Amino acid sequence: MAAQQTDDDPWHMTEDGCHVALTHSPLSASSVLDLVRSPSAGALVLFAANILGTTRDNFAGKPVKELQYTAYRPRALRTMLEIARGVRQTHGLHGVALVHRLGTVPIGEESILVAVSSAHRQAAWRAGEDALERCKDRVEVWKREEFVGENGVWRANRDGAVGEKVTE
Repeated sequence: MAAQQTDDDPWHMTEDGCHVALTHSPLSASSVLDLVRSPSAGALVLFAANILGTTRDNFAGKPVKELQYTAYRPRALRTMLEIARGVRQTHGLHGVALVHRLGTVPIGEESILVAVSSAHRQAAWRAGEDALERCKDRVEVWKREEFVGENGVWRANRDGAVGEKVTE
C-alpha cells in the first residue's frame, strides 16, 4: 500500500485492485477507468451523467455558484480504501477506483468518480452504485455550497441537508 501526500499531486492509496485518491485537479474519467481495466473483465462501469457527481447549477431553487470540498485526508483515504475493499469483495469485482475532488469544483465539473470492473455488467452496475452510496455515507469529505449573491452553506454529503454545528 502506498500513500502520497504532497500538495502538487493527488493523495492516493492502492491495494489489490482497489485504488482511491483525493485531488485538487479536475477529474479524468479515462484515467480512472484505466485503474480498473482487466482482461478478465467483461464490464467496466464509470458512474456518469447524474451519478458522476457533477456540480449542478441549482439547489432547492437557488442558483449555485460552485461547491467547495474539504477533507480529513488521512482518514478519508483509509475510509475510501475500506469501502473499495468491501465493495470488491461483496460484488466479486476485478477492480474498484474511487476518486474525490477537493477544493473548488465549478458548475459542470465532477466532484467524484467511481469506476468498477467485473466479469458481468449486472454486478458492475450494482457495485458502482453501492460504492457511491457508501462514499456519500461514510467518507470524511465535507462540502460547502456557494450560492450566487448569498452566503454559502455547509451540506451533509449524504442527503444535502444543511449541516449543524455539533457541541459536546
